[in-house]
Order: sequence, then C-alpha cells, then structure tokens
Amino acid sequence: MAGPAPLQTLPPPTLLPLGDAALLIRFATSLTDLANRTAIACAQALARDPVPGVVEVVPSSVSVLLRYDPRTVALNTVMGEVRLRLFGLSDDETASPAVRTIPTHFGGDVGPDLEEAAAALGLTADAFVAAHNATTLRVIATGFAPGFVYCGFHPETPVLPRCNVVRRSVPKGSVLFAAGQTAIAATEIPTGWHVIGHTDFANFDVAALPPTTLAPGDQLVFKAQP
Repeated sequence: MAGPAPLQTLPPPTLLPLGDAALLIRFATSLTDLANRTAIACAQALARDPVPGVVEVVPSSVSVLLRYDPRTVALNTVMGEVRLRLFGLSDDETASPAVRTIPTHFGGDVGPDLEEAAAALGLTADAFVAAHNATTLRVIATGFAPGFVYCGFHPETPVLPRCNVVRRSVPKGSVLFAAGQTAIAATEIPTGWHVIGHTDFANFDVAALPPTTLAPGDQLVFKAQP
C-alpha cells in the first residue's frame, strides 16, 4: 500500500501579513488532504522549534496563523525564520498520534437526520453508519466554537451537502455530518450540518489547561453504541 504523498509536492506556501502583529502561512485555497497534512506538520514544526517573538501558533484546515510581538521582532525576520523551518518539511517530522475511539449513539432522538442522510446516499441507516465508521478519520481543525472538531476525510461515496435549513441549537456532543466530513459539537451551537448521532465524549472543559482534548492531526474512530 502506498504511503502518504510527500509534503514537499506542495508549492511554496503563501505568506500573508495580517495587520501589524500576525502572519498567515497558507498552503492552499481549498481543502485537500495534502494541504491539511502540511498545515498540521507546519504547526508542529513551529511548536517544536519556536520562532523568537512569536506568541501563538494556530493551525487551520489549510493554513497556520502566527501571532508575534512587533515590539520584539520584525515581520521580515518572522518570515525568514518560517521559511527556514519549512524547508524540506515532511511527514517524518510530524508526531505519531494515537487513535482515539469515539463511542457514538446514532439515529433516534439524538440523530434525527440519520435516516434522511442515509436515504439521500441510497443507503439504509445501518449501511450508512457502517460506512461512516469504517474509516479512521483525522482531526482536520478545531474552532468555530469552543472545542468544535472537524474530522476527515471520508471516501468519496458518503459525501452530502449541508442542510438547507439551519437548526437554531443542537446539544453538546452532537455528531454532525456534511461535505465529506464529520464534526463533533463540544458546546451547544446552531448548525446546518446533518445531525446523525451523539457522543458523551467531551472535547471542551473551560477549567482545564488546555481546555480541549483533541488537536489537529489526532486520529479518530467512531464506534456505534446501542
């Protein structure tokens, strides 16, 4: 079986200054597996070997945001240090994440959109759940709301657009599905994703440090519970 594509196959990242105290390192303009893996590898590399003057490193789906203190370091210096750290970046430099199992109750009152989502894909609810749980997913990014987790990538078959109507609120622990991704809501939020289930796994604790358990690059397996 072929391994993951080497990260060096991406074109050089675009470095975009944001205001006078931030720099965006962008690897693509749309989400792909390779761009996401590269963004995660970049964030991990910058965490292992910090750029002097940088006070925060925030990975997103295809980019990494650096906040720096302009009183102690110049933008050009930050950009030069970033280029040095990204030279020859590869999967060999990324951490090897453990696989976490996410016990999930699918359908029923906690997954009101499961039947409709399955039918839209020409599947029974049981077949949809089996297909959904067959793939080990990666945390693509966190954000949007505290502890909210985007997971991918599903194979091409179970891809479904978002709903036409936004629910005003879904409870924390809701397992959501859309656009070839699964998401976990760690707080009560509005959503246009299909609500397919619920998990007791909590990814946000305001009293903890850090307040979230999962990080980009972590691997997840969803397991159906009765």
